[in-house]
Amino acid sequence: MFDDPNAVPTRIGFLLIRNFSMMAFTSAVEPLRSANRMAGRPLYEWQIISPDGKPVAASNGIEVVPHKGMSEVDREKILVVVTGIDVQRYEDERILGFLRRVARQGATMGALCTGSHLLARAGLLDGRRCTIHWENLGGFTEDFPEIEVSSDLYEIDRDRFTCSGGTAALDMMLHLIGRQHGQALANQVSEQFIHDRIREPHDHQRMELRARLGVSHPKLISVISEMETNLEEPLTQTDLADRAGLSTRQLERLFRKYLGATPTRYYLTLRLQRARQLLVQTSMSILSVALACGFVSASHFSKCYRECFGRTPRAERAIGGVTGNGSGSAASVADLPARIVGQL
Repeated sequence: MFDDPNAVPTRIGFLLIRNFSMMAFTSAVEPLRSANRMAGRPLYEWQIISPDGKPVAASNGIEVVPHKGMSEVDREKILVVVTGIDVQRYEDERILGFLRRVARQGATMGALCTGSHLLARAGLLDGRRCTIHWENLGGFTEDFPEIEVSSDLYEIDRDRFTCSGGTAALDMMLHLIGRQHGQALANQVSEQFIHDRIREPHDHQRMELRARLGVSHPKLISVISEMETNLEEPLTQTDLADRAGLSTRQLERLFRKYLGATPTRYYLTLRLQRARQLLVQTSMSILSVALACGFVSASHFSKCYRECFGRTPRAERAIGGVTGNGSGSAASVADLPARIVGQL
C-alpha cells in the first residue's frame, strides 16, 4: 500500500455514506490532486462511490455526485470509507457485505472520521490497530472492546489505514504521499495548503488542555487531566487535591478563579458530557451508561441528566444527537444547576 513509486497512477475509491464529513473527504482528496499537479503527471486517480449510485449529502447538506454505485464496482485496490455523524445508527447490510467483498479481493481498506465504525462492524479491523474521531472514541470502545483503538491522529496497520477526521486526513495523505513518492513532494503539497507542519501519526487529536481551556496553571491542568481520566470511578475532591499537592481549599479557589465553578460541578459536567456521547453513540442500557460515568443508580443519573440537558436520558436516546460529530451539543459548566451538585 502506497509503497511502490512505479505503481502509477495509484487508484483509490472513496465510498461516501450519508452525512459524511466534508472536511475529512476534501482533506483526503485535495492532497492527491495537488500531488499530481506538483509532479506534473497523474500519480493518483480517484473515484467516488455511493451505496446506490445517487448523490450523497454530507453533514453540511452539500451533495456530491458519485462516479458509480457499489453494484458497479468490480474490484478496488484501495477503498476508503468516509462517514460522519450518526454512523452508529446506519443500518445497511448491503454496505457491510460490499466492504467484506472488496476486502476479500485483497483491497487495502481505509476509513476517515467515523468510518472505522463501519469497518469494525464488517469485521475488517479484527487484529488491527485503528483510530476514530475523539468524540466517538468512548462509544467505539464500548461497542468493540476487542479492537485496539487509539486517540492518535491516524493509524496505519498493514493493509488498514484509519484517520480521526477533519484535517487529520490531510496529514495522513501527506504521510502516504511521502512514503510513496518522497518527502520532498509531500512537503511541496503541504506548502500549497499553507500547512506548515505535517503532523506525525501519534500526535494527539485534541488540543492540549492548557490551550483548550485557556488556562496555564500547572496544578489546575493536572487536576482536570485526572478528572478526564477517571470518569467511570470518580475521585473524591480530597484525592484530587492530594494528587496535585494542594489542600481542598486551594483546589476550590483555583477552580473558582480560572473556571468560575467548583471542582465538583466541573467534574459532574465532564461525566454528563461523556454520558451523552454514550447514549447517542451506543446501544448500552441507561443503567450501563450511568455506571460507566460514575453514577451509583439509574434514577440518580436520570435526575442529574434532566437537570443539565432538559430531558431524560431515555428522551435523549430517542431523538439522537443533531450537532457536532453525533453527540449533540455539549453542556458547559454554567449549564449545570447548582442544586444537583450537592447531591453527589
